[in-house]
Amino acid sequence: MIAQRVPVLLAFGANLGDRGETIRAAQREIAAARGVSELVASPLRETIALTADGPDESAPRYLNGVATAETTLHPHQLLDLLQSVEASHGRVRTEHWGDRTLDIDIILYGGRVVSDARLQIPHPRAFERDFVLAPWLDLDPEAVLMGHGRVAALLARVGDTTRSFEEPRDATH
Repeated sequence: MIAQRVPVLLAFGANLGDRGETIRAAQREIAAARGVSELVASPLRETIALTADGPDESAPRYLNGVATAETTLHPHQLLDLLQSVEASHGRVRTEHWGDRTLDIDIILYGGRVVSDARLQIPHPRAFERDFVLAPWLDLDPEAVLMGHGRVAALLARVGDTTRSFEEPRDATH
């Protein structure tokens, strides 16, 4: 039996270390993983750190991006893969919304809704995060966030505080 390939949208963020190289290395690892194919990454954008108390100008700035892919993994298997990639890049989960070497979220998993103690899909705050919406719009100007509408309209509503990030020429390969 052939496993069904499901389209997914992943979001990436990092504000410690070599942020861009970490994100691109993680994307290469995910693209090479069994059960994942067709990964296409957005340009990276730089943003102010968002903490539990709101934006923090004094914290290291984030790089953020998104990627589309197809997977035959079930949602929790995909989450396990992403968390293992985060851990391999030094992700430590000590402070909620704290500084991090790498953060990877599942924004969409086909048209599925998942809601349990480990995972919520669609991502519950993606519709209000310019650092998800802006790179997603760069990747797909016609994008729609399930349950919330067109990404362009969502970004217009929340405002875009992100800025383009110039990567080294070979960073995306």
